[in-house]
Amino acid sequence: MSRESEADKPGEPTPGGALPGVLPDALRAELVAFRRDLHMHPELGNQEFRTTAALKTRLEKAGLTPRVLGIGTGLICDIGTDAGEWTGGRGMLALRADIDALPIPDTKADCAYRSTVPDRAHACGHDVHTTVVLGAGLVLAELHRAGRLPHPVRLIFQPAEEVLPGGAPDAIECGVLDGVRRIVGVHCDPKVEAGRIGLRHGAITSACDRLEVTLDGPGGHTARPHLTTDLVTAAAKVATDVPALVARRVDARSGLAVTWGRLETGHACNVIPQHAELSGTVRCLDIEAWRHAPDLVHGAIQEIADQYRAKPVVNYIRGVPPVVNDPAVTDLLRDAMVTRLGPDSVEDTQQSLGGEDFSWYLEHVPGAMARLGVKAPGERGSRDLHQGDFDADESAITVGVELFTAAALLDAGE
Repeated sequence: MSRESEADKPGEPTPGGALPGVLPDALRAELVAFRRDLHMHPELGNQEFRTTAALKTRLEKAGLTPRVLGIGTGLICDIGTDAGEWTGGRGMLALRADIDALPIPDTKADCAYRSTVPDRAHACGHDVHTTVVLGAGLVLAELHRAGRLPHPVRLIFQPAEEVLPGGAPDAIECGVLDGVRRIVGVHCDPKVEAGRIGLRHGAITSACDRLEVTLDGPGGHTARPHLTTDLVTAAAKVATDVPALVARRVDARSGLAVTWGRLETGHACNVIPQHAELSGTVRCLDIEAWRHAPDLVHGAIQEIADQYRAKPVVNYIRGVPPVVNDPAVTDLLRDAMVTRLGPDSVEDTQQSLGGEDFSWYLEHVPGAMARLGVKAPGERGSRDLHQGDFDADESAITVGVELFTAAALLDAGE
């Protein structure tokens, strides 16, 4: 007997006293089809109107009362509350998904569900995250109707995760955390095999900010650099010396790193330009060092620019702090996964240098994010995130749904 057929519907118990919430075949197939539809129709941050409408329609079909966020896209949906809205009492566990896509082309060949939108792709797995939370909501709604969901749960479908500083602050402003006591999420990990998750106490991602610098000088002839500001050399020194200088002014364990992605200046080989531009990112493993990073970076840029008589203008754009997993909520996810698939289904994971705006929720309530394995078993190598050929083993959808339903039931039992 397959594990999917062990229960006729999500609310019924499974043999051996296991938690309810195992997906039946029909729902599992529906969720795969839903994910593929999202994958074919990716939408950028704050433009997720079709995605929002599809979620709203499916949740309403299940008898739920989803509410579109005041910012126009994204929605929340409470399960186990009166009239679909929290009115007080025990704080809810929130399940969060991000719903936006990336502005890159889908380069997968021979894929029936590749993106139909030019230069748009779900290349970070947000379609999987969204489908997991939707599926968990449908299962939990069945459990509630069967009288088996002791406490309410909130689904959060958040727009614009890929747009700094992320859509989470706007969602929080819309009240998505009102009544929430804890929050959990998953992020696809193409290095972890499907059927497993990665967990970590404490910081699991890094902070990520954006940095834009302009340097100006009077310009001149390359024959007489001593009479002007040698702006090309100044820009080169900012590019090379600022990262080294910043790294020497914080504890090395904080992992504060300035990395440039663009440097542009000049048009002719014998003309010293008047203008130069640099842009890059600032990443940091430690949340306290991140709080001081803008002042450190500003100071280092000014110091180097002054040596070459260049006039700097620094635009430091705050991105996201690190995702710092709460130990108790991390253990809740671990217990939920072990309950579903056994102790070998959980692996320890390292802190990454990627950024995630899930971190903003954790400034308000305790929570944790798990890395959801999406690598096909036996697959050589892995498809990286934010690449046009990214895809996920769709069995991960079932794993994510059952992880979240178990977490909701175990959390309710505390």
